Amino acid sequence: MSQIKKILILGGGFGGINVLELIQNKFKNNPNVQISLVSQDNYFLYTPMLPQVSSGLIHPNDITIPIRKLCKQAKFYHAAVSYVDMKQKLVTVTREFDGKVNALEYDYLVITLGSNTNFFDNENIEKYAFTIKTVEDALSINFNLINMLENAAQTSDVDFKKELMSFTVVGGGFAGVETMGEINQLVRDSVKNFYPNIGEENISMNLIASKEFILPELGPKLGKMAGEYLKNAGVNVLTNTKAIDAGEDFVKLDNGKIIPCMTLIWAAGIDVDPIVSELNCIHKKSGKLKVDKYLKVFEHDDVFALGDCALITNPLTGQAYPTTAQNSIHQSATVANNLFSVIMGKSKLKEYSFKSKGMMTTLGRKVAIAVLFGYPITGLLAWLIWRTYYLFRLPTIEKKYQVATSWTADLLFKRDLTFIGLIKSKYLTKVDIKSNTTSIKDFFKDK
Repeated sequence: MSQIKKILILGGGFGGINVLELIQNKFKNNPNVQISLVSQDNYFLYTPMLPQVSSGLIHPNDITIPIRKLCKQAKFYHAAVSYVDMKQKLVTVTREFDGKVNALEYDYLVITLGSNTNFFDNENIEKYAFTIKTVEDALSINFNLINMLENAAQTSDVDFKKELMSFTVVGGGFAGVETMGEINQLVRDSVKNFYPNIGEENISMNLIASKEFILPELGPKLGKMAGEYLKNAGVNVLTNTKAIDAGEDFVKLDNGKIIPCMTLIWAAGIDVDPIVSELNCIHKKSGKLKVDKYLKVFEHDDVFALGDCALITNPLTGQAYPTTAQNSIHQSATVANNLFSVIMGKSKLKEYSFKSKGMMTTLGRKVAIAVLFGYPITGLLAWLIWRTYYLFRLPTIEKKYQVATSWTADLLFKRDLTFIGLIKSKYLTKVDIKSNTTSIKDFFKDK
């Protein structure tokens, strides 16, 4: 390499962080390669365990890792991506704190910006529903559950008590099912141990799924088995059903039925980040980026894409790979290998191909369901496998210890029901900070 090559990674999720770690290892102590990563959060979030944060089983710090801790030789920008100019090879990023903008140059770009929650243009559902994609989402759900319990314990109006104790999760995939399993356990255990005057008979748990059975990724047999378990645990599982409207205290279904619902959690769809859908390149109808078998964006040999923002087709089935953390991790290995090969002038690139070894999900305490190497596993064994696998996949020893400690404490003690409330944030709006940054208006005035 005769000149310095600049690698810019957009996104701090599974794809971005794994590309970062792999590419740092490949170019270890190489002064001719500069690596930068941009993320709107200053931490990497281990999303498979978010439902456990929503139920208070584990602390949010247990599954969040400061990105700077992972930047061995990379520069980190805690900012939002504002604009990507593939012709000039420039990316502008905006600091949330004061709105200042940086223009970052790159020679090679890795796009792994993830996805947003898709409400399918339903404004009422977007207004009244909780979501389950971020740490803030999980904490909001947890605080709301405790708030509902406290209010229900203080009212003598039975009808109002039932309304407060009505919870609905929309979405029959992994996120929706695991969230329902966690909150159902939290609410029922809390009523039994701390709020006996509420009465378990006043609790209403509803899981709404648009498919014939929940967890379609696991197939009909295990999906229906999971549904039966949740029903036995007190959950009303409504399949072949969609939520079409919502209010402060209800959710309306496509069959005309209205369910009383004080707490609505939406886990029914994802959408491409607007920055991705607006890129000047070839997209699929969904807005996802079209990539080739090497995970390079079509017509842009210096740009790679992976994760939720890219549509990657399985050559064996012709179907798109599911948007899971497992796939993002394996895609990142292909991107890192090909990025290294391109920069080092090697002509042979690696084609992406991946066959999942299995999928699994928890349904509650000591109960899970899984398919491993094509074999179905249920009950306590599946639960132990789930916990062992995800504990092993946590990036640092420190986080492994924290999660293991939280899990052990949950088996020995009752859940913490502390209600924290709102936290105030501060933003700069008038302070003029002199730096090399510029405003969005100034940056684009000549474009």
